[in-house]
Amino acid sequence: MNGSIEMTHPPAVPGDLQESEPGARRRTPRHAARRSAAVMVVVVALAAMWAGLAPAERFRSISLVETAQQRWHKGNLHTHSHWSDGDDYLESIALWYRDSGYQFLVFTDHNVLPNTERWETIDKTRGGRRAFDKLLEKFPDWVDHREHKGLHQVRLRTFDEVSQRLAVPGEFLLIQGEEISDHFDRLPIHLNAGNVREVIAPRGGDSVSEVIQNNVDFVLAERQRTGRPMMVHLNHPNFGLAVTAEDLAPIIGERFFEVYNGHPHVHNSGTEHHASTERLWDIVLTKRLAELQLPIMYGLAVDDGHNYHDMPSRESEPGRGWVMALLPELTPAAVIQALEAGRFYASSGVSLKRIDSSDRGLFVEIDPVPGETYAIEFIGTRRGYDPRSYEVLDRKGQPVRATRRYSADIGQRFSVAQGTSARYDFIGDEIYVRARVTSSAAHPNPSEVGDLKSAWVQPVPGPGCPPTAGPLE
Repeated sequence: MNGSIEMTHPPAVPGDLQESEPGARRRTPRHAARRSAAVMVVVVALAAMWAGLAPAERFRSISLVETAQQRWHKGNLHTHSHWSDGDDYLESIALWYRDSGYQFLVFTDHNVLPNTERWETIDKTRGGRRAFDKLLEKFPDWVDHREHKGLHQVRLRTFDEVSQRLAVPGEFLLIQGEEISDHFDRLPIHLNAGNVREVIAPRGGDSVSEVIQNNVDFVLAERQRTGRPMMVHLNHPNFGLAVTAEDLAPIIGERFFEVYNGHPHVHNSGTEHHASTERLWDIVLTKRLAELQLPIMYGLAVDDGHNYHDMPSRESEPGRGWVMALLPELTPAAVIQALEAGRFYASSGVSLKRIDSSDRGLFVEIDPVPGETYAIEFIGTRRGYDPRSYEVLDRKGQPVRATRRYSADIGQRFSVAQGTSARYDFIGDEIYVRARVTSSAAHPNPSEVGDLKSAWVQPVPGPGCPPTAGPLE
């Protein structure tokens, strides 16, 4: 064996849910348990293969760098429009991203796909007359509008129409997605499904974890049923302070969450009682790899744009966070395959030239901007960490629903270097290592006031990673 193990999404369980239309019945705990058990069989089987490899064979040497066969592509995976609660039209939004140097964009309106005939009264849209006038100016030969019962209406163009008009083969790709907006009690639980063709109704559940698992299961079952490349990721875990590390860590089949979301109200840096998304990431990684025998979870940066007319402002605007994926071609399948293989980094303004990982360690090289300086931090957890945790209490001593408090052993800063490149060499006990690059320059339009331009390098398993975990994707 050459040590390269590839894991695709597990097959749908025979007899499990097959409905994909809105209003399909919700998955019960029995369905979720059966699905999760089937997925775990696949994970355990591959884990046994992994454990049988010699230590030096458990690592794949990966070099993420542009070549004649592959190049970096910039994309946003979380975007809203007039089809739900955004304040602009699909075509205006797509044009902004294309003109701003992006190569791919996923539209993800709430519980709807832009694929039906829909007329809206212009003055009642979130963008109002202002957005409409801009639309007419940009696309004078394109806009469908009418007077109907005394109201001035506009037809919202569908995804397929906008894609045909604005996509450029090999240069700019539009992908249809959906933000599956679910909840448990009053806690909002949202996941993005990418490259879908049918609306996916929220699946519900009897806990936060079950809601996440049920929605992940359904997207993956649809992927298997249709043979269509699809991806699913958890959105803004601190929105509504809804999702804890303990909720997210045991989810089977989930590969991604948003470590950086550009919306100003999602608490990326946490609150007095709630962990930041980076702290949550380190806890999730440690529990998945060292305790739950589950694969690595990757961190995404996204815009979550809703507002497109007064930039920059403190609204939810485009251009704040993105992913840079190394692709051989620009297609939905290539994008999803690269993300699932960890062949990308997340960014809010820092560009990288090269990322190398092997059984020796992790290397990062920055594409610098003149006048900026950079700190490169290598972060991870070592074998023998203190696994104990404690509930969070408020100032009155009452428990708070929040990620529990863990030892500083989890998510340690192993080393930090100043400059445009740095290497971390394994010493032998690291469960995983990831890197964060921080610029001296302020983000020009940040999610949170005071944010610096940053990049997040995806975690890689270390020599201390248990043999039943690791890159079993």
